[in-house]
Amino acid sequence: MTSAPLNPPPCRGARGSDLPAYVGNGMIGLRVREIPLLAGSAILNGVVGPDPDKGIEAAVPIPYPLAADIAIGEAWLSDQPWAAEDLLQSYDFGTGELFSQFLFRIGDVALTVEVTTFASRSDCSLVLQESRITAGQACSIRLRTLVDSRPAQGRMAERRTGGPSAGGGEGSLLWVPEGDLSHCGIAFHSRCSLTDDSMIAPKFGSGPLVAEYRVDLRAGQPVELHQITALIPSIVHHRPREEAVRRASLGARRGLARLRALNRESWAEIWKGRIVAQGAEPRHQQLIDAGFYYLNASAHRSSPAATSMFGLAHWPGYHYYYGHVMWDIDAFCVPPLLLLQPGAARSLIDFRARHVEAARRHARLDGRPGMRFPWQAAPLSGEEAAPDDGPAAAFAAHLSLHVARAFSLDADCTGDLRYLRDRGWPIIAGVADWLTGRLRRTQRGAELPCATGPAEVPDPPDNDSFTLMTAADLLKRAIRIGAGIGADIPAAWQDMLDALYLPRRSDGVIPAHDDFRIDEDKGATPSPLAGLFPMDYPAGERERQATLDFFLSRWRDYVGSPMLAAFYPAWAAMAGDRKLALDLFEEGYAAYDAGRFHQCLEYRVDHPDSAVPAGPFLANIGGMLMTMLLGLPGLRISGDSPEAWPHRPVTLPSGWSSIAVDRLWVRGRPMRLVAEQGKDRAQILPA
Repeated sequence: MTSAPLNPPPCRGARGSDLPAYVGNGMIGLRVREIPLLAGSAILNGVVGPDPDKGIEAAVPIPYPLAADIAIGEAWLSDQPWAAEDLLQSYDFGTGELFSQFLFRIGDVALTVEVTTFASRSDCSLVLQESRITAGQACSIRLRTLVDSRPAQGRMAERRTGGPSAGGGEGSLLWVPEGDLSHCGIAFHSRCSLTDDSMIAPKFGSGPLVAEYRVDLRAGQPVELHQITALIPSIVHHRPREEAVRRASLGARRGLARLRALNRESWAEIWKGRIVAQGAEPRHQQLIDAGFYYLNASAHRSSPAATSMFGLAHWPGYHYYYGHVMWDIDAFCVPPLLLLQPGAARSLIDFRARHVEAARRHARLDGRPGMRFPWQAAPLSGEEAAPDDGPAAAFAAHLSLHVARAFSLDADCTGDLRYLRDRGWPIIAGVADWLTGRLRRTQRGAELPCATGPAEVPDPPDNDSFTLMTAADLLKRAIRIGAGIGADIPAAWQDMLDALYLPRRSDGVIPAHDDFRIDEDKGATPSPLAGLFPMDYPAGERERQATLDFFLSRWRDYVGSPMLAAFYPAWAAMAGDRKLALDLFEEGYAAYDAGRFHQCLEYRVDHPDSAVPAGPFLANIGGMLMTMLLGLPGLRISGDSPEAWPHRPVTLPSGWSSIAVDRLWVRGRPMRLVAEQGKDRAQILPA
């Protein structure tokens, strides 16, 4: 039976410059302050507005759904937050519950406040909070629950409170972010354990949704305050306020205790896929568990607009990817989720499938056939929304390849031929058609002019190796999958695959591109190694080893940067260096951990480009999970029987004896993974 995850250490006191806790379920993401009753930040999947600086379509905060307040006499916590002391927060990754505790003291009266906050996985439109307040002496207090619109920019287009018009709850509203690009419905219920009477204030006008309770407490007597809030984006319902009322009312009938139990059952099911590194030091296992948690907390089978680089987390000062869906999601997050939570992985790629017309229009504007997917896909429209002149949007040819490859991996992992024919194959074929139009035939073969890889430099080089190695994998997959479903395969696909050119040096090293120099800008970027894994390019043994040796020896010049660094342990293991693999797990992933609750940052804090803490960064997290599930065990996802996916001996970091997963989903069946150090192959076995 899968053991429980290792939780992060509790945090005491004010967080300083650390990021607040991130609580999410793939539909809703909250930033919860260390005093959790004070409004943090909330993102609802698919709710967008114009970015205030760039004007582009971007994810924007909505009213905070779980705000609350406490008054002793006339002194409200929100007016005097400095009266809160002894702050404590802890996070249970096993259940997705954040626990906060503090002492609120005014004069001789002190209240102990304990708060549990979570986003429901069983009912993904709901976020919930339970506050337990205990007095040290007899006193009268007032409690408020509210939907706080102050952290958001927009307007209440409709607001209803109390009685049948609110669906039997305290209130509901229709929120429209600035720009009128989208809207959302919010409805909330609250319950106080010591009284049934609540005052809705104000009942009229456009103020916040507030319910207030007056309670007389005896010394040592606790009172519980329950909050259940439903949030519905307009992308899933044309009248989201009414749907939010229905969802909140259903949640209230079930009650917080039942919803909490259902949420725990949902997380227990997900944690059956826990990745256990036997022999790893506890801190490293903690970080593996944290990454597992944050990725799974950022995706849900019901997510209508995929997820962004930071999941559904938002905090002022760093949300510079605007909530856009980028290639990192398809390349780094979909593969592990296909094995751990395939329904959530499907929701991520289904976002692409819903916007194929935008991809066709992009290719048509380029004067090419097929589909070219946007570099920064806007959450609502799915169209290109890169800021300013968008150089990466114009020259990063590899983005579309990752989108199509994700659909091929879905086909191999799930075996769902109906979905493949209806949704996946048109995209795989469309991108393959675009690719053959993007390549250029020369005397050297099929070349790729003017394209950037992961090293996004201002002057795109010719023949980026990572893109070409990814192209080889995609064309093979497209030909195989098309033949398997009886589709017509254009001869140009095989012709381009046979003629595909790849730069090579005289010493056998695969360079990053034509005319590559190691001292060029971002020259240490190990993109050719990413072509070996996770793209599985079948390099010859000489060039494979030479390329590994060349780029691994320069790891110090790259780590600290985002994305590819998490693959370093797998590359070191492929080179047979177990000590280096352990060192690079620390340097290429663990050292990105900073602040509260293991929120893996985009850049290491010692990197010169690290301006502000920004996390949890899903590309780094997804890369680590791919390393654990595929790279170190030596798995290659293909159309073969899953038992044949292991394709090379198992080499693990020093001190690690095995990697084990009790439950992976493969073609609709539960399987387990056992990768023991030194074994000729890992094993994928029936669970």
